[in-house]
Amino acid sequence: MPDAAPAHRLGPHVVGTRVVVRRIVRGGGASGDEPETGPTGGPAFTDLLGTCTAWGAETCTIAPERGEPVEIALRDIVSGKPVPPRASVRQRVSAREAEGHSFSAFPDVERRDLGDWVARTDPMPVGRPFKRANSCLAVGDPGVPVAEALTRVEAFYAERDRPPLLQVEADGPVEADALAAGWRLLPHGEVEFRLGSLAAVRRRRRGLAPAVDRTHVEVTGDRALAVVATSAGRIAEGRAILDGDWLGLHALKVRLEHRRQGLAGEVMDALLEWGAERGASTVWLHVETDNEPALALYDGLGLLPHHLTRYLVPPGVAAWPGDGFTGGGPGSGT
Repeated sequence: MPDAAPAHRLGPHVVGTRVVVRRIVRGGGASGDEPETGPTGGPAFTDLLGTCTAWGAETCTIAPERGEPVEIALRDIVSGKPVPPRASVRQRVSAREAEGHSFSAFPDVERRDLGDWVARTDPMPVGRPFKRANSCLAVGDPGVPVAEALTRVEAFYAERDRPPLLQVEADGPVEADALAAGWRLLPHGEVEFRLGSLAAVRRRRRGLAPAVDRTHVEVTGDRALAVVATSAGRIAEGRAILDGDWLGLHALKVRLEHRRQGLAGEVMDALLEWGAERGASTVWLHVETDNEPALALYDGLGLLPHHLTRYLVPPGVAAWPGDGFTGGGPGSGT
């Protein structure tokens, strides 16, 4: 008579996969190989969570997140199943903490803290103003009722003769309160915060790297500018900031007539190398959700969405400088 099918979803196919296994605890009886007795009088069980590294005819091996690998007899497995990969440490940070790494991208802006909120304005913007440098990051607890915080934000920008702009986490409580107070969403500027392992992104880029490196990198403190130029001038560029071991990429731009030639990747490669040399382990960026070429590029590199933000203006403000602008290249426009 054939053996009964195991009552679990494990087998050779789970090698390399994170799994949870419930198994019998042995060590009882005179031989020391009998099942120990559990609190109900039956066999004692224990659970193990880790990655299956081997599956043989009689045993499997599970490597927990901490400690040495454990070899388990297949006959002792009571139940088990694959489980989703554990979210990386970088994915578990809050939206407020993640956004905080962007502050050094604009070192010359004036800032005023309101609890977790930060009102920002660029006193001397050049060209089209960046939303991130001229908005209040309203993520987290302002330390006062949201209605009062919104009033203070409007006052901050009124004092500087600037139109108020609010950056909020999409579908969060601050967005709901601001909309209820009459603030409206900008039609453009819904932005994903994406991040990933810098080492993993560089591995994925290796097979795509150009045979000739045409990128020049200029470094100022913890900021870098990468440029690809020809006799006609700059055709692609991008910037990076280093905040601890987080490398942020921003203002990636490629001239229209030179797109789809891999130039954005060349610029990224140079900035990733610069960050890696300085000990960065996480790479992040902002990308507008209607920038399909950039989204496809970052999907392929393993830069995963962390959170989504939107921009709002208060009642009575008809427009904001740059409202309606669609970015000029991967990751630009915010």
